[in-house]
Amino acid sequence: MPDVVSDLHSIGELARASGLTVSALRFYDSAGVLAPALVDPMTGYRWYTDEQIGPARLVAGLRRIGMPVPEIAAAVRAEPAEVHRLLDAHLRRLADGLADARREIVRLRALVDPAPTTVTTLLLSPAELAAALDAVRFAVGADPELPALSGVLLDVEPDGVRLVATDRHRLALARAGATVDGPLARVLVPVDLVDRLRRLLDTADARPVRLTVAGVDLGVTVAGRTLTGTALPYDFPDYRRLLREAVGARPAAYRIPVDVVALRAALRDPAAPTLAREYAGTPLAVAVLGLDGSGGLRLLHPAELSGAEPAPDPMSGLRFGVNGEYLLDALDAAGGPQLVLELDGPIAPLALRRPNDEDTFSVLMPIRL
Repeated sequence: MPDVVSDLHSIGELARASGLTVSALRFYDSAGVLAPALVDPMTGYRWYTDEQIGPARLVAGLRRIGMPVPEIAAAVRAEPAEVHRLLDAHLRRLADGLADARREIVRLRALVDPAPTTVTTLLLSPAELAAALDAVRFAVGADPELPALSGVLLDVEPDGVRLVATDRHRLALARAGATVDGPLARVLVPVDLVDRLRRLLDTADARPVRLTVAGVDLGVTVAGRTLTGTALPYDFPDYRRLLREAVGARPAAYRIPVDVVALRAALRDPAAPTLAREYAGTPLAVAVLGLDGSGGLRLLHPAELSGAEPAPDPMSGLRFGVNGEYLLDALDAAGGPQLVLELDGPIAPLALRRPNDEDTFSVLMPIRL
């Protein structure tokens, strides 16, 4: 026994090496997270190997960030990729918890020192508002774990309102001019209210749409009919920062004309060639795009990727992959027979724009080929 123990570390030594307390090590032993390599049957002393120092340090770090014990146990036994997934999931929980705490603090401050509710009223063209809603609706998120993405953000500006929607994989923006009375406001409109409003706009007459924002209370009057609702209590992502990161402020390296009718027909063809990939364990059919002989956009066959020699002109050899269904959604939402696709390279985000319209466009994330 003495020779074996001399090659091991006592619980106190492991505590000093890992940053865990002795009582914490005893707890993680009883919880089945980090069992000692040896327990002396006579004294009950716990002994640990050199190889257990790293896992103990991992446990200490996960404990500091508040990860639940079952997930700590899973992380200690997992491959690196799974540990990263657990960390990402926990980070999302922390972000959601912080957002909840911020909202609760705002509510508590209002209880302590109530502030008068401000009212902002907008008068909008029914046709312009309908077009803006159509341009962003497809990008609204449907993941129940990301409720902050389950609506359309209305970001009121001095002379209009910007509409924004995203599901993390794509981002859509549009703008409608408006006569604005009252302070600027940002409200996240639930998707069911967005859809009811869009249906009502189909019956609109020439009268302006009246949109009222009073705190979290929303009211919309269209042709004498009124809808009411409540804004979602979530912090929408900073879409301006997302835009800077995705498409930047400088002009794109490539501006490719898109024949919407031809590309839509090619994507909808049951025999359309796709490249098989997998995302988050789910099979994904990737549409591979490149340039045709006149510099326009066309759908490529995956066989064209194999054995292709580098093109003398980098633009003529451009190849990139996208989710074909997402691209179809963006084409349908943008409207019009001609669009422009902007990008900086085969793995850079894609911006799909209407010609001469800086306010209405969508951003799609590419898929590495």
